[in-house]
Amino acid sequence: MKYALIGCGRISTNHIKAAVANKLEIVAVCDVIPDRMEEVLAKHDLQNNKSIARYTNYKEMLAEHKEIQLCSIATESGLHAEIALYCIDHGINVIIEKPMAMSIADAEEIIKRSENNGVKVSACHQNRFNIAVQQMRKALEEGRFGKISHGSIHVRWNRNKDYYDQAKWRGTWAQDGGALMNQCIHGIDLLRWMMGNEVDEVYGVTKQQFHNYLQCEDVGMAVVKFKNGAVGTIEGTTNVYPKNLEETLYLFGEKGTVKLGGKSTNAIDVWDFADSCDRDDQYKGYFEETTNVYGNGHTSLFADVIDAINNNRKPYVDAVAGRNALEMVLAIYKSSFTGKPVKLPLEKCSSIDFVDGFNKE
Repeated sequence: MKYALIGCGRISTNHIKAAVANKLEIVAVCDVIPDRMEEVLAKHDLQNNKSIARYTNYKEMLAEHKEIQLCSIATESGLHAEIALYCIDHGINVIIEKPMAMSIADAEEIIKRSENNGVKVSACHQNRFNIAVQQMRKALEEGRFGKISHGSIHVRWNRNKDYYDQAKWRGTWAQDGGALMNQCIHGIDLLRWMMGNEVDEVYGVTKQQFHNYLQCEDVGMAVVKFKNGAVGTIEGTTNVYPKNLEETLYLFGEKGTVKLGGKSTNAIDVWDFADSCDRDDQYKGYFEETTNVYGNGHTSLFADVIDAINNNRKPYVDAVAGRNALEMVLAIYKSSFTGKPVKLPLEKCSSIDFVDGFNKE
């Protein structure tokens, strides 16, 4: 399958690694800064591969390579929807880095056009493929938790000024959002997915504690009421000193308790169920080695999308999943700046609606 990458920044190495692991034919890469293309290709010893074309304009790339079947979008977040819609309109299947879009309207348009054009869209929430996450999900689907009481996600990471200085778009309402939209959205996706997806109401608080050189929040908290009666809590921050501490996901049921931990929900810290299962001893204390906080999930996500294309089915993490995670973050923002709970579904909401949010405080 012929593949191209648009955007060669921080996360792009995971996309190239996944493409190579899945034996995709890398036809082209694209970035407005040429050096970035060479850097990411060099990380995978592909810098001398003349069959990989380089472009600074993705429209030119797609015009000259109509054979491309799958494209990754890993640019700044504010460009995700525009590029995705262009690819979709040209019949190209896409993997879109998180967040899938910056507005509900754009997310809905991605869903609609992809269905109309018969192409596959996967939101890149790769942590769903973590072995620890998959085992939690399996236990949930088997009914081992019984009735769910509540759950929580904690993303306690560090991002300093050097990180934000690497790219001017980081921490802006138009192109990025803050800790919740950029760093915590993977955990928010997992929490909503595990808790049944159907949300009634969100109440959130966001603050800008230490990163006053940004437009957006560096800490956000929320309480979520799910339609099945369960309650969720969210904590996301980039204020942890001096480095990333943890990403933990808890799920509490009538007959089971599981805590996933590690830097990116890649470990099983607690695994307790009323019933016993042959695999329980195997997963108590389980830890999946990863080279960075992005984990190993990109390779599995790519494999799933390739299979979805070949067998004409929806990807495991589809565009609706991307919309749902985005909706949760936007609802927290809206609640924080209005001081009121927000009912879902959320309509006509965008990150740029909050551009003056912290200026009013």
